[in-house]
Amino acid sequence: MSLEVSSLDAGYDGTPILRDVDLTVEDGEIVGIVGRNGVGKTTLLKAIMGLLAPESGTIRFNGTDVTGEPADVHARGGIGYVPQGRDVFSGLTVEQNLALGEGIGEGDETRYEQVYDYFPILEERADQDAGTMSGGQQQMLAIGRALVGDPDLLVVDEPSEGVQPSIVQSITADLERINETFGTTILFVEQNLSVIQGLSERCYAIDHGTIVDEINGEGVADRQRLEEYLVV
Repeated sequence: MSLEVSSLDAGYDGTPILRDVDLTVEDGEIVGIVGRNGVGKTTLLKAIMGLLAPESGTIRFNGTDVTGEPADVHARGGIGYVPQGRDVFSGLTVEQNLALGEGIGEGDETRYEQVYDYFPILEERADQDAGTMSGGQQQMLAIGRALVGDPDLLVVDEPSEGVQPSIVQSITADLERINETFGTTILFVEQNLSVIQGLSERCYAIDHGTIVDEINGEGVADRQRLEEYLVV
């Protein structure tokens, strides 16, 4: 099992956000977390990534208890993170941004060649400042940065946010290909119905900080069932 979250509680400044969250992601799976704005999706990813210390519960990755460990420990353990809003370093070049991803995982292997294969625009604009790129190109850069270090698990927060539909389709296809080619496990948060249905093998629905449904197989194709957790 790649990731196991058990009885997780977390919040900010004493305000509880996540309550008794349980989820598992098996090695090689693509799993989505769906829900409306403000229900705790990003908070959950931050806790998994070590950017937010849980109040209680456990997070285990590849059999190791990483609960409460800082983000750099999670990254060295093999977790790549693509934050909401991309969060690239705008004053650094594309190449410099990608180099920051080399700290993921404990090995020396990097995947620059594969990143440039998936996202050729990054190689073409290696010397360009990241802040001058479009939203879609920055999203590609953020994913590429997380992939360079050859992670076992890729955690992606809303890959479609602020990206035009044609690029969203391309990014969805690339994430699927990354999973198939390298066996990279992917956990992603999303509100875009087409991305959820096109990418996830199964989903967890979250509401008010609690997992309220696990949607498997045929359920992911059920638009009405998914919309129940997405539409305000």
